[in-house]
Amino acid sequence: MARLEYKWIVAIVMVFGLFMELLDMTITNVALPVLATTFSAGTTGIEWIVTGYLLSLAVFIPVSGWVGDRYGTKRTFMFALITFTTASLLCALAWNIESLIAFRVLQGIGGGMLTPVGTAMLFRAFPVNERARVAALITIPTIVAPASGPILGGYLVEYHSWHSIFLINIPIGLVALVFSALYLREHREPDAGRLDIPGFVFGATGLASLVYALSQTGDRGFTSPIVGGFGVAGLALLVTFVVSELRATRPMIDIRLFRYRLFTSGNLVMFFSGAAFGGLLFLLPLMLQSEMGMSPLESGLTTFPSAIGVMLTATLAGKLYNSVGPRRLMIAGMAISALITLSFLEIDAGTSAWTIRALMLIRGAAFGLALVPLQAATFAEVTGAETGQASAAFSVIRQVSSSVGVALVATVLTARLGVHDALMGNPATVSGAFSAFHDTFIVATIVTTLAIGAACLVSDKLAASTMNPAAAEAQPVAIEQNELELAAD
Repeated sequence: MARLEYKWIVAIVMVFGLFMELLDMTITNVALPVLATTFSAGTTGIEWIVTGYLLSLAVFIPVSGWVGDRYGTKRTFMFALITFTTASLLCALAWNIESLIAFRVLQGIGGGMLTPVGTAMLFRAFPVNERARVAALITIPTIVAPASGPILGGYLVEYHSWHSIFLINIPIGLVALVFSALYLREHREPDAGRLDIPGFVFGATGLASLVYALSQTGDRGFTSPIVGGFGVAGLALLVTFVVSELRATRPMIDIRLFRYRLFTSGNLVMFFSGAAFGGLLFLLPLMLQSEMGMSPLESGLTTFPSAIGVMLTATLAGKLYNSVGPRRLMIAGMAISALITLSFLEIDAGTSAWTIRALMLIRGAAFGLALVPLQAATFAEVTGAETGQASAAFSVIRQVSSSVGVALVATVLTARLGVHDALMGNPATVSGAFSAFHDTFIVATIVTTLAIGAACLVSDKLAASTMNPAAAEAQPVAIEQNELELAAD
């Protein structure tokens, strides 16, 4: 390890933590039907096994930036690993649906700190002009882990038990913990200040209220007082959060970061694409198992080609980045993703599994084409001192998007099953169930299309510093100058 540059040591640790956290986002998806039967839970209860984890991530990601800056990135990263690994053991020991959801929330506390703190360490270790290289590196676990979750989870559920999908995290977490203790360097920001308690309270309660309202829409409808009450309260709390952060001397999430055009447009692309991707990974295992009769392992094998697609295009996107630029790569990737999602409307009980695998391969390739430039360009205007908060904000958007995506498709699916008078897994209502799934795919396509619009706002000129060293030197220092040059862009 002494011969290895420190930036690559950080990259290894980051990949370990990121892979474990992202794997857990989807490894449970393939086990949802089994968990529903085991704990006698309905669609809403099962949804919260996924949503509870994602929501907990979103709540604790914002505070991770401050904790890392204040107490040290190494110490915070190791604390997150310990929390996540311990919670994984508790999930395996869960005795009912309520305890499982509670332990998943605890998992989210650890997972919520792993990614942003690891990202901050990574971007500090690598120079600005190597951001595309770093983004290509991060892209592999970012997509391979979620896509591997269903196939790994399917094997474990089919040949072992649902408990093993959580126990598998323990050896990975222990290895990452030992590696971090031995090789990571400590980093603190000298002026981290005190925790922004109002920002944490308003942000956490606002996100929780809004996602809860979304999760209840399918069963209760948009006119329900509970849905309306929690929805309005969530929006009001988030508005209050924004106002509070703008007034705070040391905000938990510096809203002023969104003055950077690339940071704003990149987060918009991440929100819409992440919502579509997370929702689809929740939706497909349900359809493949309940309506097409696949086993958990077969379901995982059918969705896994998306990871292969990402690996095929991640390196290519990194090479094309300097010459093509981030905007066109993102637009092309999102456009192909939208077309493939729309093609899922043709899937029915007679569709070959290989047809679905081919579609997932293409969709993964398209997503990989967009994700590398997205991660490289988003941080182009962010200064070194702002990296911790920027990575936390970016991670919040990514996790909130997945949570909203899962809540949205679960809500639409539940509502459309009622409209078509169908039940999942009932042979007598297969046609109606497929119609409900098709309606939900249309919503996912619309969300992906919104990502295309957001990608159009990305500026190649402002991302010049990430494309090559010469461009980095030539880039104007003042953001205002850049914006004036881009007035006609």
